[in-house]
Amino acid sequence: MSDDYPIAELPTPAQTYSPTEVINIQLEGLAANDDPFENAGIGVAYNFASPANRRSTGPFDRFVQMVTGPEYAPMVDHVEATPGPMERDGTTAEQRVTLTGSNGRTETYVFGLSTEHSGELDGCWLTDRVLRR
Repeated sequence: MSDDYPIAELPTPAQTYSPTEVINIQLEGLAANDDPFENAGIGVAYNFASPANRRSTGPFDRFVQMVTGPEYAPMVDHVEATPGPMERDGTTAEQRVTLTGSNGRTETYVFGLSTEHSGELDGCWLTDRVLRR
């Protein structure tokens, strides 16, 4: 798979998506990571990463290594996602999500999103950070 952005054939940001929808799209992709191709779910998350996030975590091959590493691996192929309330303040939003893996273990992550970006992504909710809690 190439390091091009966005990764073709996968969902991409749009100004019509709410922050809740953006997180749900990413979680749905990660839950079925290898559908329709290997690491497609991680590719969805990469497509919705903000430009600053991609600069610090990319290119895509490096992003895959990060997401499959110990801190974020529980996100890949999780079986259940339990979202907390969406906390929105103007152009930023944050949501805590507890994921349950196939082994029954849970991990909680906090997604931080914003809409102020340059160029064609301005006005799109994009993920600036995901922190394990």
